[in-house]
Amino acid sequence: MSFLSFPSPLGDITLFEHNEALVAMDWGRAPGGTETPFLVDVRRQLEDYFDGHRTTFSVTLDPAGSAFQKKVWAAIRQIPYGHVSTYGTLAHEVDSAPRAVGGACGRNPIPIIVPCHRVLAANGALGGYSGLNGLETKRFLLGLEGWSGHPDGHRPVTALPPP
Repeated sequence: MSFLSFPSPLGDITLFEHNEALVAMDWGRAPGGTETPFLVDVRRQLEDYFDGHRTTFSVTLDPAGSAFQKKVWAAIRQIPYGHVSTYGTLAHEVDSAPRAVGGACGRNPIPIIVPCHRVLAANGALGGYSGLNGLETKRFLLGLEGWSGHPDGHRPVTALPPP
């Protein structure tokens, strides 16, 4: 397995590749690493995202997870940049329960590219975020994407109280 660490506005990120597929992304820096062409391309796409020049990712993914988790992560990848969905809406799409969808979000090994930050609670609250700094990171990513609307009549993130 190859890996590459790089700085981001959220702190260091480490990307993990196996057979030219991204298998994980972790917060923090891992010593060493290998700059494979695949990992350099993923890093470039993430840097473009953070700079506001990319709204989609063209990356082959191969995360470890159950069939259900992979189904949820695939559904989450369909949420467009600058938009949000709810755990309940996704649960309906994958024929499951909102808590199960939340559990799959919490185990997402490839944050940002599998954008669990775009999933909110039914009442418009941010819900949770397992990434670095939790809800602070979720707010940052939603703000970066310019999201100011609200799903199905729910209040926007900008109306939520600060942490």
